[in-house]
Amino acid sequence: MTGTSGPAGERYSGVVATARINAAPDGRGGTALPLLSGEGPLALRRTRAGDGGARVLTVGAMSGPLGGDHFTVRARVRPGARLTVGSVAATLALPGQAKGHARYDVRLDVAQGAELRWLPEQLIAAKGSDLRVTTRVRLERGARLVLREEQVLGRSAEEPGRLASRLTVHHDGSALLDQETHCGPGAPGGWDGPAVLAGLRTLGQLVVVAPEFEDNPVAARQLGPYAALMPLAGPAVLVTALAPDALRLRRLLDEAAQALGAAPRGGDVPR
Repeated sequence: MTGTSGPAGERYSGVVATARINAAPDGRGGTALPLLSGEGPLALRRTRAGDGGARVLTVGAMSGPLGGDHFTVRARVRPGARLTVGSVAATLALPGQAKGHARYDVRLDVAQGAELRWLPEQLIAAKGSDLRVTTRVRLERGARLVLREEQVLGRSAEEPGRLASRLTVHHDGSALLDQETHCGPGAPGGWDGPAVLAGLRTLGQLVVVAPEFEDNPVAARQLGPYAALMPLAGPAVLVTALAPDALRLRRLLDEAAQALGAAPRGGDVPR
């Protein structure tokens, strides 16, 4: 689908596509997917999960997002269900031929007693691209979340594209996190300076929400020269990290997840 309106009446001249995932208990101790629907470049595949939950991978059926594209992914996890969502490969933002920026929206809803592990591969902002990413998560009280975001500014030896990213997490009706980052050409001055990226080109964050953190909060601590763990105002923790490359960033975030009892499971790894 092309040439349709997006948020706030914005017009998109490229590809407009939406993927939807609904997860619910199957009545036998596992998780069913009553809705699994993808459009255009957003293909979805259910794969094997050995923990009683459901596991879905996004498969890029086309290049993108390109300039003028608008992609949306929506996932809903109902009470008692467990869902892991990953991707087969990194997402590569490219300039494209259409005018205007590209947009990638993620909307996640997790019910009481449900669990969502949102673990996509890296997002790479290639030279000349202009991408705006928004991720909004709504959690009911008692929900569990492991969310990882990894962003790479430019491919190897390449100048970065422009990337604007906003992550918002609400728990039981209250805001846990609302964080926005702008990087690349045209971003506010200082984005590459010592107070933000310090000359590095790979940034990521890990959000873990778990009911047990209410009674046993996690203390803030530094995890390395460019990584820190911070408790949030609720049963949640935020890990923020910078690294010179994607491999070292993933190691940092995996080590933090291990320390928080949210380490990747065998079923989280694409195969």
